[in-house]
Amino acid sequence: MKINLYQKRLDRCAELMRNAGLDALLLTKPANMFYLTGDGRLCAYALITRDAKVALGVPQTDVEDVSARAHFNQIAGFEDEVGMIHSIAHHFQHFGIQEGSVGLEYTFLTQSMMAMMTHPHAKPEEVAVKDCTHILSELRMVKEPGEIERIRAAAQVAGAGMAAAIEAVKPGLTESQVAAEAEYALRQAGAEEFWRTYISSGPRTNIAHGLPTLRRLQEGDLVMIDVHPIVDGYSADICRTVCVGQPTAEQQAAYDLYLKAQQATIAMVKAGVGMVELEETLHGILKEAGHGDHVFGPPIHGVGIEFEEAPLPPGHAFFHGEKAPPPLPANVVLAVGNCGLYAGPWGVRVEDTVVVGEGGPEVLTNLARELTK
Repeated sequence: MKINLYQKRLDRCAELMRNAGLDALLLTKPANMFYLTGDGRLCAYALITRDAKVALGVPQTDVEDVSARAHFNQIAGFEDEVGMIHSIAHHFQHFGIQEGSVGLEYTFLTQSMMAMMTHPHAKPEEVAVKDCTHILSELRMVKEPGEIERIRAAAQVAGAGMAAAIEAVKPGLTESQVAAEAEYALRQAGAEEFWRTYISSGPRTNIAHGLPTLRRLQEGDLVMIDVHPIVDGYSADICRTVCVGQPTAEQQAAYDLYLKAQQATIAMVKAGVGMVELEETLHGILKEAGHGDHVFGPPIHGVGIEFEEAPLPPGHAFFHGEKAPPPLPANVVLAVGNCGLYAGPWGVRVEDTVVVGEGGPEVLTNLARELTK
């Protein structure tokens, strides 16, 4: 059954490759390799052909482990970077790809990684290089039922981690200690890993995505908490803002406004809606209330294997090497509330993971949204 699942994805990938005029993909991004083969790790690669064949290259130490879990036609183990380059050349030769074009993940590769993938001892000279970022984004954007179930499980774990973090919010604790409580609870609830946790407090809530520091929480601080667990390879995204003690009237009003904007945007999430329409709804409510100078960045992004992936609003997509997304089909998963209202001395934000349904949204992260603990 699992082999059929990956083969089905590979067949769709091969169709997109043929439409784009690509003869092969040479992938090194773990999320893309995981999606197409069932295994994604650093220091590895996957060569995908336009007839849906797969060759994997992994460290020699990992061959047995990868062989037990991945879908592939060929696998090679290598001892070092030189061996990796030579194994890539072997796979090109094995599949008879000595001319044409190969797709690389431009938005993932560093310049040094790009040099390895295009080394004359790896890539045949007559094979041109093109960007394949958009192919993988299109491939992964609409989630299969099994993927949504995994994201739903991650959302339950996210709620447990968030509840633990909120409970830990007390005067005198550091942001790092609050993060520790969240991350411990995530693992205890079933996360095998998590993307980086964001915790900011007091004036630091006025930055877009604050990483935890040793700053100690003080009475009256707002605390912004954002966690992203990984469960069975898939992510969820949740953010809550809470107050250490009682919020001021100004803080409560800003929070209520942001929550109103976020919930109004979620209510619009259904098949056929556009990312621009969603973004303008959330930003528009804040701007109409006089906060046009207090918003920053895209408030919505996709969620899946990664906690931030396609679809992205057009402006954000451009800087990520993505194409502007079409009207959203059903079974795309979004995080709504990615960027907050940054008022100056503090900021507020609420974010939830939401499935695009045919007739409306399914909110997966339903932990209470309250500024007061």
